[in-house]
Amino acid sequence: MLPLSPPIKPMLARPAKTIPDTAELLFEPKWDGFRCLVFRDGGELTLQSRAGKPLNRYFPEVLAQLGAVLPEQVVLDGELVVARDGHLDFDALTERIHPAASRVTLLAEQTPATFVAFDLLALGDESLMDEPTSVRRARLEKLTAEGINITPATQDPATAREWFTLFEGAGLDGVIGKPLDEPYSPGKRVMAKYKHARTADCVVAGLRWHADSEPGEAVGSLLLGLYDDNGVLHHVGVVGSFPVARRRELATELAELITDGEHPWLGDAVVEGQRLPGGVTRWRSTEQPWVPLRPERVVEVGYEHTEGGQPARFRHTAQFARWRPDREPASCGYAQLDEPARYDLESLLPSRPK
Repeated sequence: MLPLSPPIKPMLARPAKTIPDTAELLFEPKWDGFRCLVFRDGGELTLQSRAGKPLNRYFPEVLAQLGAVLPEQVVLDGELVVARDGHLDFDALTERIHPAASRVTLLAEQTPATFVAFDLLALGDESLMDEPTSVRRARLEKLTAEGINITPATQDPATAREWFTLFEGAGLDGVIGKPLDEPYSPGKRVMAKYKHARTADCVVAGLRWHADSEPGEAVGSLLLGLYDDNGVLHHVGVVGSFPVARRRELATELAELITDGEHPWLGDAVVEGQRLPGGVTRWRSTEQPWVPLRPERVVEVGYEHTEGGQPARFRHTAQFARWRPDREPASCGYAQLDEPARYDLESLLPSRPK
């Protein structure tokens, strides 16, 4: 009998700035996908999300793939990813979470996902949760069943730093550091994550009022824009997380920029293919209100990744760095965003569906 059963909270990571010179960590690439624990007990196979929810209905092709290669009794921790055109595609992965079975079936064929294992929690009737990372990794590497994608790992900090730069070109998200002598600790931030961080100067072209305040009292977030090569201003994300006092100050400071006149994101100024704020998406069934500002102020923000192809947007909420009164809004273009060098994903995912 399998010694572990779902749900199990995955072991987590805390942010860290610099890959250290140490022999006490096992370094792995940080995959850009959905965290997934896999439980196989004979004919029963379960894909569990980070939140403890079953993912089986959304990834039938992964169930078929793993069912053909996994040992009869095993529990793995890893990541579900979608690869397209030699690059991890997070947008395509999110589209797989769809309520319609017909859509799931179609996407399983068009954008198949694959599972990348990076930890072994149980094998046969033996739980490995209390074993240190070094032992679990060695046991994981002994799983010789053809077709299991196992993440690369190294104890060499220099190699980890090389991966940090090199693998980004394949769409990976940074590097993870696991203490070699630690057991698997569900729900605890035992690991370290070293992620890419960048800055960009963006136009502030709108705002949303804070949800807990009356309109005009406190700013909830600022809407950010970047110009493309044709001079079109695209909405690329938001910056928020301001202290309460600062939210009120911003409401006063930006009041003079509020406009009901011409705006690049409204009316006849909008062009085909332009990214706009507040629209209906598959995650949101109603438009999200926002307040247009004259695009006259520039802010420097921190961001980790972009997504969405061309024109791109910031994946997560950007972080405020500083105002840039020395920058002209028209100079805030996409050219300033870093473009990592391409990397051959096939060397990392030799067993992914083609």
